[in-house]
Amino acid sequence: MQGISVIVTVLNEEKNIRDLIVSLIPQEQPFEAIVVDSMSSDRTPKILEEYAAKYDFIKYYGKKTTRGAGRNYGVSMANYNYLAFIDGDAIAGEHWIRNLRMFTETYDLVAGKSINTGNMRYSMERLKLFYRGFDVTLPSSNLMYSKSLFMDLGGFDESFVTAEDIDLNIRAVRAGARYTVCDKCVVYTKTRETFRDFKKQAYWNGYGRWQLREKYGDTIKLSHKMGMQDFLSPVYVARNFYGLRGYVHGRMKRKKS
Repeated sequence: MQGISVIVTVLNEEKNIRDLIVSLIPQEQPFEAIVVDSMSSDRTPKILEEYAAKYDFIKYYGKKTTRGAGRNYGVSMANYNYLAFIDGDAIAGEHWIRNLRMFTETYDLVAGKSINTGNMRYSMERLKLFYRGFDVTLPSSNLMYSKSLFMDLGGFDESFVTAEDIDLNIRAVRAGARYTVCDKCVVYTKTRETFRDFKKQAYWNGYGRWQLREKYGDTIKLSHKMGMQDFLSPVYVARNFYGLRGYVHGRMKRKKS
């Protein structure tokens, strides 16, 4: 039976990290959970130390790093041939690892299903980006790569502030990876709780879109058509506004450099 290394990066997730770990503990073995904490200032390290001391398959590392670099570091510590990425504020669904494991002999890249929970006011339809006909916006909150493919691709591009998962997926498609989607591989992800957090997320999403555009040009296609309900939605308008700001600021920063 194939072992799976679950890779998590966190920063100040004391409100959420316990729920994630509790959802991982009963998952089907063999697997390990590698958590890279970017030197949190809250109780996140203490919570991780507590679980790492109790369960030998939970491993905790403190290292100041970006999300992409943290994931690459986690992979460097991985013992198994398959890598499952999940976020620190997510919850793994029942049999998540078992269901992912069903695809390890056939596919190099498996995207699971993410279900939003929390403040649904700030839950919006994901903007899908396609590259060579493949949906590459499969988020790394629920994504599995074979370790061999991940290493061949060079891991996450650490120059990306965000959208590093989309960039990795594009490179995987370009490399001809065997790719599938698993609707039974469920992860529950939390929406932003406040408007401040929502607009910050929208800004960085826009910045990430600029980074992708800078690297890949017009080869990435957006497949989302705005309807009247979108124009009438204040949340949708706000997301576009702050996303545009992030995109423009990215371009301006590039010109200055």
